[in-house]
Amino acid sequence: MNPDILHGLAQASLPTSLLSTAIGALLGLIVGMIPGMTISSGIIIVLPLTFVLDPSISIALLLGLYVGGMMGGSFSAILLNIPGTPSASATLVDGHPMALRGEAGKALGVSITAGFAGGMFSFLCLYLIAPSLADIALRFRAPDLFSLVFFGLTVICGFAARSLVKGLLSAAIGLLIVTVGQDPMMGTARFTFGNADMLGGIHFLTAMIGLFAVPQLVDNLRPALGNRGPAQKQARFGSLLPRPAELKRMLRPVSIGSLTGAFLGILPGVGGPIAAFIAYDYTRRTSNNPDDYGKGVLEGVAAPESANNAVTGGALIPMMTLGIPGDPVTAILIGALLVHGLAPGPLLFMERADFAYTVIFSFFWANIFNLIIALAGLRLLVKLLALPKAALMPAIAIFCVIGSYALRNSFFDVQVMFAFGLLGLAMRWVGMPVVPLLLALVLGAQLEEHLRVALTASQGDISVFFTSPFSLLFLCLSAVSIIWPFVSARRRRLAQSGQP
Repeated sequence: MNPDILHGLAQASLPTSLLSTAIGALLGLIVGMIPGMTISSGIIIVLPLTFVLDPSISIALLLGLYVGGMMGGSFSAILLNIPGTPSASATLVDGHPMALRGEAGKALGVSITAGFAGGMFSFLCLYLIAPSLADIALRFRAPDLFSLVFFGLTVICGFAARSLVKGLLSAAIGLLIVTVGQDPMMGTARFTFGNADMLGGIHFLTAMIGLFAVPQLVDNLRPALGNRGPAQKQARFGSLLPRPAELKRMLRPVSIGSLTGAFLGILPGVGGPIAAFIAYDYTRRTSNNPDDYGKGVLEGVAAPESANNAVTGGALIPMMTLGIPGDPVTAILIGALLVHGLAPGPLLFMERADFAYTVIFSFFWANIFNLIIALAGLRLLVKLLALPKAALMPAIAIFCVIGSYALRNSFFDVQVMFAFGLLGLAMRWVGMPVVPLLLALVLGAQLEEHLRVALTASQGDISVFFTSPFSLLFLCLSAVSIIWPFVSARRRRLAQSGQP
């Protein structure tokens, strides 16, 4: 075996490195569970402490926090219907209904198992085929990225199939809100109405907290104070983990999520939300019972969770092989490595291959400790639902306010959070789905930016979207994604009426 590989494994397996990885995973799980506390902000808080540590210990701590944060976001989504991270927005669609049925432990167990599988798959990609995958990602240009984001946006049609007008109206509201702030190309103010606070736009994390947290808090004000949560049964530890039959059901969604997350994680700026929603939507479309999704099926938890965690390893591939950050977290990791005199990129494997493999095996241990710590805390997390609401709901409200303020240290974001809470309540009362609005908020800015860049480079020639093979592929997939829900719905109606 290559001596650099052995040296990297030995460095990542030192007791100090393993301890740092475990501490990072624990901090990541906590940060991920707090609405508004992004993984990036958690790493930034910890980053100054790593300047005095050995590089291998520093990267172990940060990678543990990165991996743990991705999984922690799903815990609050399942237990409280409030996604801790944007990537967990897809998880709550089926995760929280499972919790309401008294299956919170099983939902968490599926989330942890699927997340671990996705993380380990991305580790294998990072270890075996990193240079090849990074080379493919480098070929993506603005038209290709636009078509990819547009493909992610067509997931809206799946949520809008039951009420097309309401679903598309929800998405249109989200796309309109995205335009508030500064023009991405010209830098001019748009729809700010003279308010300097609105120049920075509406942060989608603030909107996400308001859309999900405030309606949930209002719902929990209805029962009498002191009433207990919906899942009062305390399951045995064995029943919290998926049974063999359930693991077999998870195989297909986990495979879809892992492949989707690892590949999309490589593309700079794409991130976890697109991967999670695409994995969820494709799993639902290929299911024999697509109507069960959204009502609490474990496949609807397994697919986005495996995609979320597969994104982490995928994002490390361009960072290590090309020096290009795959997401905001890897951009911070590049800065941390530069502080220690290590420049990520092609020369890293040539000049410091031992350290490159230290990073890779630290990522492996981060997934292992993430699994161990998450399972160890599973029993405690399930008991959150049994806490008196008079104590739980005020704590959640405080965390939402702190999380909204901490994003940009602005009380304006707290006001925006409450405004979106009222919008979420209004949409619930009229029966309008919230997910299309959230998806438009997450993807809208990228969609506009890549569209404007592509059209500027081609001098307004739209054929650029059809001459690129990658772009044409994603546009064809988008067309299928738009048409498929309505074809499937028509087939079901014909089958129910007995017509051929």
